[in-house]
Amino acid sequence: MPRHKSYLPHGVIPAVLLPFDAELAIDEAGFRKHLRDVAATPGITAITINAHSTEVASCSFDEQRRILDIAQDEIGVRLPLINGIWADGSLEAARLARMAEAGGASALLVFPPAPFTLGQSAAMAIAHFQHIAEATELPLIAFQYPLATGQGYPPDTLLQMCEKVPSIRAIKDWIGNVPAHEWHVRTLQNLPRPVTVLSTHSAWLFASLVLGCNGLLSGSGSVIPDLQSALFKAVKDNDLLEAKRLNDRIEPLMRVFYADPFVDMHNRMKEALVLLGRIPRAYVRPPLVKIQRAEIDRIRQGLIDAGLLAKAVGRDAA
Repeated sequence: MPRHKSYLPHGVIPAVLLPFDAELAIDEAGFRKHLRDVAATPGITAITINAHSTEVASCSFDEQRRILDIAQDEIGVRLPLINGIWADGSLEAARLARMAEAGGASALLVFPPAPFTLGQSAAMAIAHFQHIAEATELPLIAFQYPLATGQGYPPDTLLQMCEKVPSIRAIKDWIGNVPAHEWHVRTLQNLPRPVTVLSTHSAWLFASLVLGCNGLLSGSGSVIPDLQSALFKAVKDNDLLEAKRLNDRIEPLMRVFYADPFVDMHNRMKEALVLLGRIPRAYVRPPLVKIQRAEIDRIRQGLIDAGLLAKAVGRDAA
């Protein structure tokens, strides 16, 4: 059963990182501390686990269950947990959904199946979500990828999904296209059964939020949950002067986190947490590899420019 039974996805939702030890096993003590640090942020409404930010693609089923168990034990009383559903097949996705519900998750973030890179139809997308919805009563968040990847859902498909799978209550919007993003906000949030748009356009979050998103779900919230929470509040309060001030602090970090290759974004965030003294080491599992000193220096400078690190302070990333 979900621990927070009335929860519906909205507001500021950081996606946390997953520390590993030198043998690339889960660093449970480091993970617990990271969870406590992020969960202590005023204004956040939930925390996401078993997603890109926790390197879910390299985690086994049992490891994903353990990650959920640790998060429940550490912060589950305080905050709802959103559990990612990363699976290429619908049957495995349903199995993960049952596990997450049994473990007390309050919502599920459903990643698009990798086979969709070869093409998809509305019937395929609907069938995938229906298999998951039949396995759980939890609210679903559809992860909306850029259409060019083949894994994004075209507008008509998205509307059919929302109509035929009532448990879809939000999308995590990574469409990467401003007019399409605005269509999501204007259309989905005004359906008879509204579907919340959670922005994950972290590289241009200020511009995204002013379009009217009713929330955000971001891996960079693992490093700057306080700044994201304050930015979301400033935009909601229509205090654009304060929002611009906060965005000016956020932008230098986004420039380094979301540089090419994009896949290293959470790798870079781990290095940032080491520099800030929040986790001990920045180990990542293959095929990711440790980033080089020059890039770590750029991350350090981004932290300094964001006002998070003094010039002469900060641990060496490792």
